[in-house]
Formats: sequence, C-alpha cells, structure tokens
Amino acid sequence: MSGWVLQANDSGDPAVSGGKAAALSALSRAGFDVPPFVVILPEGLSARGLKPDVRKSLESALAELGPGPFAVRSSGRDEDGSSHSHAGQFLSLLEIAAPDVPAAALKVWRSGSTESLRAYRASRGLDPAGGAPAIIVQRLVRARAAGVAFSADPVAGRRDRFVISAIAGLGDRLVGGEADGDDYVLDASGHTVLQGPEAGVLTATDLAALGGLIARVAAVRGSAQDLEWAFEEDQLFLLQARPITTGLREPTLPDPMVTIFDNSNIVESYPGLVSPLTYSFAQYAYARVYRRFVALLGVAPGRISESAPVFDNMLGRVDGRVYYNLVNWYRALALLPGFSLNRAHMETMMGVSEPLPAVISASIGPPPARGFAKVAEFARMGRAGFGLAFEAMRLKRTIRGFYARLNGALRVRPDAIAAMPLSALATEYRTIEAGLLDRWDAPLINDFLCMIAFGASRKLLERWCGPEGIEIHNAVMIGQGDIVSAEPARRIAAMGALAAGKPKLIEALQRGDLVASKGDPALAREIDAYLAKFSDRCTEELKLESITLDQDPAPLLAAIAAAALTPRAAHVRGEDGAAALDRVLKEFPVRRRIAHLVMGWARDRVRDRENLRFERTRIFGHARRVLVAMGRQLAALDAIEAPRDVFLLTVPELLGAIEGFGTTADLKGLVATRKAEMARAAERPDPPERITVTGAAGLSSAVAAASAATPAGAPETIRKGTGCSAGLVRARARVIRDPRRDALVQGEILVARHTDPGWIAVFSNASAIVVERGSLLSHSAIVAREMGIPCVVGLKGALDWIVDGEMISVEGASGEVRKTDG
Repeated sequence: MSGWVLQANDSGDPAVSGGKAAALSALSRAGFDVPPFVVILPEGLSARGLKPDVRKSLESALAELGPGPFAVRSSGRDEDGSSHSHAGQFLSLLEIAAPDVPAAALKVWRSGSTESLRAYRASRGLDPAGGAPAIIVQRLVRARAAGVAFSADPVAGRRDRFVISAIAGLGDRLVGGEADGDDYVLDASGHTVLQGPEAGVLTATDLAALGGLIARVAAVRGSAQDLEWAFEEDQLFLLQARPITTGLREPTLPDPMVTIFDNSNIVESYPGLVSPLTYSFAQYAYARVYRRFVALLGVAPGRISESAPVFDNMLGRVDGRVYYNLVNWYRALALLPGFSLNRAHMETMMGVSEPLPAVISASIGPPPARGFAKVAEFARMGRAGFGLAFEAMRLKRTIRGFYARLNGALRVRPDAIAAMPLSALATEYRTIEAGLLDRWDAPLINDFLCMIAFGASRKLLERWCGPEGIEIHNAVMIGQGDIVSAEPARRIAAMGALAAGKPKLIEALQRGDLVASKGDPALAREIDAYLAKFSDRCTEELKLESITLDQDPAPLLAAIAAAALTPRAAHVRGEDGAAALDRVLKEFPVRRRIAHLVMGWARDRVRDRENLRFERTRIFGHARRVLVAMGRQLAALDAIEAPRDVFLLTVPELLGAIEGFGTTADLKGLVATRKAEMARAAERPDPPERITVTGAAGLSSAVAAASAATPAGAPETIRKGTGCSAGLVRARARVIRDPRRDALVQGEILVARHTDPGWIAVFSNASAIVVERGSLLSHSAIVAREMGIPCVVGLKGALDWIVDGEMISVEGASGEVRKTDG
C-alpha cells in the first residue's frame, strides 16, 4: 500500500491525517464502533486526481473495506479541533460506489480551496490558505436512524444535559439543515429522558444506548463532545466526535447533598398546584409551629436556634406542588428525646409511604445511645414525659386559652378588613402571625396526644380482643356527635328536607341562584346560618387562592338540591362499639374498665383534633380576607394588574412592599414571571409522590422527572387498603377529581385521590368512600366514622384501578375493595 493511503489505526496524528481522522482513529482504538475507514493524505492528490500508485493502493484498501457504498469526507489538519470545528466548510459525499471513489475524493480535496473556507479561516484568525484536507473513505452505514448529539447543551451552555437530534435514514439532510429531526433532551447521566416526542424516530432502547455512548465518548475525550451517530438495525455506530467549540458554562463541582421530597401526607391539605402566596404562608406556619412543638417536648432553646435552617425548610415546592422536605423532617425528629433509642418508632411519626434510605438516615442525629449516653437519654425522655403529662392534665385550659386568643384575633369583621388601608392590613397580618401562628400550643399538644391515644387504644383492643378489636375500635370512634366536621353534612341533609317536593326551589338551587333559593324563609335562615359558620370551609380550603362559599355559594346550593332530590338513606350501623366492648371483655372486668377509659380519652382527643382543625380553617379564612384586601388595594394603586394577582406574590414580598423592606418595587414583573411558571406547571402531570434530588434541590432537572412506570400486571379484582369505618356496600363507583366540577349521585361510592374538609357536601351523598391517600386519622376517615359511612383509605393506585361507573363493593372494616360484575 502506498504511503499516501493509511489504515485507521495508523491515522492517529492530526498533523498528518487531519483532525477528524485522528479522532476517529483514537475512538476506534478505544473500543467504540466506528465504521472501518482509510485515509488518503492530501499529498496523494493533485489537481488532475489521484496519483497512479495512490489509486492502486486505494483499490486494494477498498477491497478490504467491503463492496461499498462509501462515505467520502474531509479531514483538515485544523478540522474538528478544540477551537475550530470547520463544520460545513468541506464537502462530504455519501452513497459512493467503489469505482467512483477517486473522483469523489478529488471533489472533497478541491473543497479545501473555496472562497467560503478562506473567509471562515480568516474570521477565526487562521491562515486563509490552510492547505488541502486529507480524505476519509469509510464504509457507509445503512442507517434506519441517524443524527447528531451533544454531551452539553451548546445553545444554553448547560453541562447537565445531553441534546440529541435524530432523523429516519441517513443523517446528511439533518446535518445539512435540509430537514428537521426529532429533538430529545436527556439528563447528564444519560438515563432519564427530560424532553422528547411521544412517538419519535428513536425508541427508549435507542435513547438508552445513545445516552451511554455520549457519556463514554465525553469521558474518553475529556471534554464536551459533538457527535454524529447512526443505527444500522440495532447496532449503534459512532461516525464522528469533536469538541463543542461554543462557549459552555463552567463545570459544576460535585455536590453530594441529597434532598428527598415526599407528599404522601401533605397532599390532602395542599393538593395540586399551590400559589406562591399560599406556599409562603404555609412555610412560615410550619416553621413556627414545629419550633414550638419540639420546645414542648423538652428540646433546649439553643438547639432549636441552631436548627433554624431545618425548621425554615420543612416544605418544598416542586413544579408548583407542595412537598415535605423529608430529610429536614427527620432532622427535626432527631432533636427529640429518645431518638437515639428508637429511630424506627420515630420514623412512623412522619406517616410517609416509605422510610428514608438507610444511608441517609444513618447520617442524621446521634448514633444509638450506649452506656452513660443511654442513661442520659432516658433521663431526657423522663423529663419530656413528665412535661407531656403536665400538658395533658391542663389540656382543657390550654384549649380554652387558644379559643380565647383565636376569637379575639378574629373579632375584626370582614367589612372592617375591606375598609383598611395597606398599613393597617399589614398590622392585622402581623397580629395573625404573633397571636396565633407563634402560639399554636393547643393543636400541637392535642395532635401529639391524639396520635399516642389513637395508636395505643387500637393496639390495646387488638391485643385483648383479637381481630374483632379493630372493628370495635372503629365502632367506638363513630357517633360522637360533637365533631364539627360532620355538622355540614347534617345541615345539608336538613336543608334538603326543607327543599324537598318544591321543584322551583330545587331548580334555583341547581342553577346556583342564591337570591331565588332564599325565597323560602325557612331555607333562607338555614343557608345564612350555614354561611355564617362555614363560609371558609370550601374545597382545598387551606389554599388561600381557593374560592370560598361566601364568594361563590353554588357548591353548597348544589349539595342542598341533591339532598332534596334523593333524601339520604340512614346508614345501618353495626353493634354499638361500647356494647361490643362490654360483650367481648365480659369475663375481664378490669380490662373492660381500662379499655373504656383509654377509648374514651382517645375519642376526646380525636374530637378535639378535628374541631381544632376547623379553627385552623377559620384562621386561614381570616388571613385570606386580609391578603385579598391587600390585593385590591395594590391593584387600585396599579402595583399589580388585578386583585387576584396577589396570590402570585409571596408573603414577604407583600409585606416588603408595604413596610419598606422589599428588594423590588416591580410587583407586576414578579407576577408575570410566576404566572408563566404556573401556566407551564399546569400543563405537566403531577410529579411522583417521592422525588430524590442530588445537589441544589430547587434547580435540579431531576425535580421534574417522572417516576419510572410500573409494568402492568395481571388484572386485579380485589385490592386492600386501610379499613376505617365498618360496613359493606355494593354500588356504582364515581371517580371525583374536583368536587366543584364532578357530581356524585346519591348512593354512589365516592372514589378520590385525596379529600379535604371542603368535600363534606360530596360525602353527604356517598354510600361509601374510597380514598387513594390517607390514614386512620385523615379527615376522610374521621368524618366517615362520624357519619357512619363505610370508608377505606390508603388504597394505592385507586384512581388508576377503579373505572368510573363500574360496580364495586367496599368492606369498610377489613379495607377490602372488590370489583363486581354487573
């Protein structure tokens, strides 16, 4: 073979064979699938073509490469370098048959002396003459798909993602700009597709192979790379790799911090998209309330102050949705007495779907206590226990004090709030913070005691009464009669009875005409009384942006109409819980007495927990009125476009604008940015229940990545959740995603992903309730027990499994849900 024709392995010197050939040679030697090629050095050609000995050597080399066809491409000495790519400056020819290779080589060789190349080299500070390129003759890949790929985003300059553009067949039309391709974005690991068409040129398997190729090439070459590639059947070939020469951002330093977001509990309070105003209000409330919580359990003030970043970041906002920052919740628990003695029990307090990974939990808090440290920890637990017992003994007084502060703070009438100037509204909001959120003692103490009492009483009955003890426990929790959450359903049923048999009145109720609906004096009095007490109770009531019943009473009127058309059938309760307890423990009088005492205390705690949560609704309602009034004033001052734009600002931004400590006066600019963010988030599906992010948690692209799909198994006819209200019902399922839009006919089984107190009007029509999320102490479980409605919570995947309108049976004691025929 002539010295002017080199094999691939001999083409590694860019000064001899050019930059492209040298790169391909290195990649081939590194084990990448590079199609076989030979290189014709520029000295082997003249203006008339290949020199005779070069032609003979080329014919021999082509015979070894195969029958063709071939790709004939340039390899200039400065081409594909780290500073100058020469992209598109030389000629490339495809589909060249073996006899035509010499002529094609001459054309490519001549492209090294064009005026456009001279201009390019001059603009880059290179010698315009440059010299003719070497010629690569390579076996042509019969591509089913081909394209380009970048190990960094060359447009945005980001190094944390791979960018791929693909087209069916050969990639020359894509590279030459003659056709558009399918664009994909992968994360920097190459494993997760962040963006791409649903039915594009590339399959998931193709993308996985490409992600691995991009990562390996960048690692071997030691810099961000621009690749050309092609699939021949299922084999992926690397056709070219060169450094990305556009400016990229500085490489990020490795950041080992792990953040875990989990919404398995909080989604019941803050479902779906949550406004910046609600999020910032909740964030402050959680920070202040849980500082108070750990203080009540004996954590020293100094340790609480040192943990300020933990309490300030109990929540996270992921693509507009609220999540717990689970690692910080765990860090807060680690402050409590007894943590080092029983980590596993402490984890259950968080109520999440799965515990923290062991490698993370092991790094939080002190190691398991031993020796003297164990004695000291028991002493801390003892002090906390005495303190908690003291708080339990004076709980009634604490609750009375809380109600007194609450009623004092809420004494300001809505019309007075509407008449306040901005400075007075800011003062009123500060009163809410200082007088209520910073002194959240009664709900905190009662909630903690409720958790202990409910769990202990349930375990006690299960131990003494066997499996029947769980059913007795649920039965005892039914029918307390003074849980405020169940009152709306009873009032709605009573108002339905007043409207029953009056077609014109029912029609007015159905169309949401409040004036016409109040044409009946008796019904008018009941509606006014309902709104006076429950106007803040609405769907998603803890979201400040939610429309309340005093703003739009249509949901209430519709629920009254439904109750009037189909009077509620009384649910058949089983044996009275107390009687059942007496029967089972008939032979054990001491146990019976203890069981009644424990159950009675647990019932009181559950009752107070639910009633105090209603007071939380009132506080949020008062805060909502204050903040909405701020929005009206700011709109009047032209600081924002519309009053409801206030929900797109945060509490510190609002107060900063009023009190003078804000960092910008451009509230309209902030609103526009947030409005666009919320609109984009609304178009995307909800992120998964749990998200693990490494590095800067609020910036990582992993935050928006969906969880891997679970392969579909065999069709199921039975699933089991947590039974929390006894009774057996067989009826038609109605999947309700938004009770403001979806209707439930009397007697149907309500199926929902999650509920909140604003769903009570829907509950009043349900024959049974199935909820995908939740626990025994969820609002849905407590109210269902109070109303005597069979209920199952925590039925994983309920909305994907149960088809709207199909017949199902619900066993509220065992938690079994069964699909039935016909």
